Amino acid sequence: MDLKGIYVPHITPFKRDGSVDYEALKICVDFWVESRLAGLVTLGSNGEFPYLNGEERRKVVETVIDQVNSRVKVIVGTGAPSTRETILMSKEAFDLGADAIIVVTPYYFKVSDDELFHHYSEVLSKVDAPIILYDVPKFTGYSMGVSVVERLADEFSNVAGIKDSTGSMLHISELIRRVGNRISVLAGTASMMLPTLMLGGKGAVVAVANFIPEISVKLYSSFISGDISEASKLQLIINDIWSSIGRFNQIAAVKALTALRGLPAGLPRKPILPVDEAGRVFLRGLLEKYSVI
Repeated sequence: MDLKGIYVPHITPFKRDGSVDYEALKICVDFWVESRLAGLVTLGSNGEFPYLNGEERRKVVETVIDQVNSRVKVIVGTGAPSTRETILMSKEAFDLGADAIIVVTPYYFKVSDDELFHHYSEVLSKVDAPIILYDVPKFTGYSMGVSVVERLADEFSNVAGIKDSTGSMLHISELIRRVGNRISVLAGTASMMLPTLMLGGKGAVVAVANFIPEISVKLYSSFISGDISEASKLQLIINDIWSSIGRFNQIAAVKALTALRGLPAGLPRKPILPVDEAGRVFLRGLLEKYSVI
């Protein structure tokens, strides 16, 4: 799978009663597709996947794939605490029509590098399809060693790429140096989009693409066309917005910002609380500052 460009790890809209708003999700999907993103990442961290049960996950995936209607790629998050559950969810995602899956490192119990290698090895050997590794230490509590990624890329041809959300330039540069010629290294942190591309990465899977997909896509296209000056200006805008929302819960802030774009982003699922009125005024100011709204 040729993984390049900007992908949105999209939100899952919830109604006030906590149920999934599938009709709202369809409206949001059209917005992201029409924003010229390379694809959608369904049931990622910003999709609040740990809060969805099996039936909800299946219906969310079905809704997204049906609404996308092959216009862009759909990558489905299937990572789970156990290897067995990860394999079952991964096979189900492909049965539903996913183009690829993205598998986060097992969470809750921290595992060793050897355990991590064997976990992914079993998934990769039993799910013969494109698989993206996902390293997000701020949510899982630990990072995937570069040596583990290198071993997996050496031994399995269906490792399509890795989403690196460490936020570490040193870590990303080492990934690109050691495996960048075999798999796609994608930035998972907004502030690392241009640095990752400059180092030889292929794109990004970033939360900001939910509410400023145009800026995200323009940064990528500017880089590809050789306009590094314009790409740098856009990266600074993204950095300002992303760093400014650090005072809020990320999930709640991304939904509030997406709603400010006029989309039915819905509420986060409890225990996450929505951004309050003062917070929404602040976030509106951020988008107005850069003429997004």
